[in-house]
Amino acid sequence: MYEKYWNFSEKPFENTPDPKFLYNSPQHEEGLTRLLYVVKERKGAGLLTGVYGCGKTLLARALMKELESSVYKVAIITNPRLDDVEMLRMITYYLGVTDPPTRKADVLMTLEKVLQNNLNDGKKTVIVVDEAHAIEDRNIFEELRLLLNFQFEDRFLLTLLILGQPELRDKIETNKQLNQRIAMRFYLEPLNRSETEQYIHHRLKVSGGAPEIFTDAAVNILHERSGGIPRRINQLCDSALLTGYGKNSKNIDDEVVNETVRSLSL
Repeated sequence: MYEKYWNFSEKPFENTPDPKFLYNSPQHEEGLTRLLYVVKERKGAGLLTGVYGCGKTLLARALMKELESSVYKVAIITNPRLDDVEMLRMITYYLGVTDPPTRKADVLMTLEKVLQNNLNDGKKTVIVVDEAHAIEDRNIFEELRLLLNFQFEDRFLLTLLILGQPELRDKIETNKQLNQRIAMRFYLEPLNRSETEQYIHHRLKVSGGAPEIFTDAAVNILHERSGGIPRRINQLCDSALLTGYGKNSKNIDDEVVNETVRSLSL
């Protein structure tokens, strides 16, 4: 609606996990590097946590983009509120089995065969469980742990990446055996003031817009009101651009942002 007015090729602040919009803050870059290390070195399991909207899913998508499809077979579970058999069937399905069996023993045998076939074909298997803090059934965490039993003496047959909000850490720690198998843990913090400004400028640049659209005073308010959480920054910036468009503003200043904040009741 406002793209033409601000000379954008596309909307810059959509809350979708598009890897091209990934802003490589020092911590996001480190998080991606650590995830890649776990996968490429076959370390078994990695844990990525952070407050809601801080970029975990986007980081996972960026990771998938880094992994060559000719080498890696990836299953991404985005809604893990399943029972143990449903979880195993979903993983098996996303690894290429179009009609997974229904009995647990059969699912496990099928999954083992898939992992073995991937290995024989020179492919590495990666399983990503996103939003894992939403898992309520403790049996799920036990099944995830048991997946790591698919291994040879010198290597795991799969890499497991578990993503979620901070409370996920407590859930993992209650399963001591799974907790011991986490080879890498990383926590994403909200962006600081400088990173918030760079984040906004990055997304504007990707969309073809000019960084000076948002004034320094506007960025100060955006950072304060968003708490440095990218999802909130996106929501505020998108609404501010719409407000500015409606007012025929030349840029987004503190007045436009304050009006936006009031309209969103933030």
